[in-house]
Amino acid sequence: MNVEIPSQVRDTAAQLGAGVSYALKVVAGQLADDPDMGQPSGLPGILTVMVDGDLFEDCPALAIGYILEPDRIEIRYVNVVPSAEPAADAQAQDEEVEQPADPAVAVTGREITDAWQRITRWLQHNAPDSHAALRASVSPAAVTALEADLGIQIPADLRALWSLTAGDDGVNGWGCLPGNEALMPPDAVAAVYRLKMDSQADQDTLNTRRAEYNRITVWKAAWIPVVSHGAADRTSGLYLDATTGYLGRWSRYNESPGEELDTLVTYLEEAADMLEAPALATRDKPGLVGGTLVWLSRLDSALEDRWQSLTG
Repeated sequence: MNVEIPSQVRDTAAQLGAGVSYALKVVAGQLADDPDMGQPSGLPGILTVMVDGDLFEDCPALAIGYILEPDRIEIRYVNVVPSAEPAADAQAQDEEVEQPADPAVAVTGREITDAWQRITRWLQHNAPDSHAALRASVSPAAVTALEADLGIQIPADLRALWSLTAGDDGVNGWGCLPGNEALMPPDAVAAVYRLKMDSQADQDTLNTRRAEYNRITVWKAAWIPVVSHGAADRTSGLYLDATTGYLGRWSRYNESPGEELDTLVTYLEEAADMLEAPALATRDKPGLVGGTLVWLSRLDSALEDRWQSLTG
């Protein structure tokens, strides 16, 4: 069994210490011989191997998460396990999350996982530079901390997506999503959310002096920014409405939001469809500039001679 360790995961391990990098290498070898050694993590499609730090020099206790596919394994994260009591508390909290009362939550998680894996597999085989720009996953604890910080609940579909990736750093500013847009890292989500909520607070002050029909809403507390215009361009993008489950358009200039009538699942599924069958794509056309995915709708004219349209 082929075991793949993305560069982001290797970098994380290196930052945690030489012993962590060695432990990660050992676990990868073990997974190649025994792909089913991990335990279900409660995150869609993710299995977890727990590593006793005492077995390796200069290595804390670790949780290593991976995705098992028929012909390959991809390690998605390596996290340090907190001390015993907090770990037990965290496990108890995770168990609450891992047993959703609504079966639809589990179905949504599987759909997100399937769509995102289709996209990342395509990138890995056709646009390796874009694949390398994807970040490793967000830990459940980090998502919970973000919820507490912003005072909102992260929907199950976004939580599932973040369990697979923490965003897209892009290549030359190009994200891998249609329109060369980029999945936003959680820290960028928090920054834009606060900015937009501050803008609405200003409008609320002005709204007290406006007639009801003239009041302006530029942002709602349930709107969570998830996609930006580019990897480093946060002037506009898509938000996920945690109340309705639909995506909408947001902009720094506070024009009226536009509904996309897509859920996060259908948005990712369509992106995967366009990559896998570009001849049938209607919303945008994927192509390549070297090892980078670049979508036609925002192709720089200076790159037209290098852009290769895809067929299939």
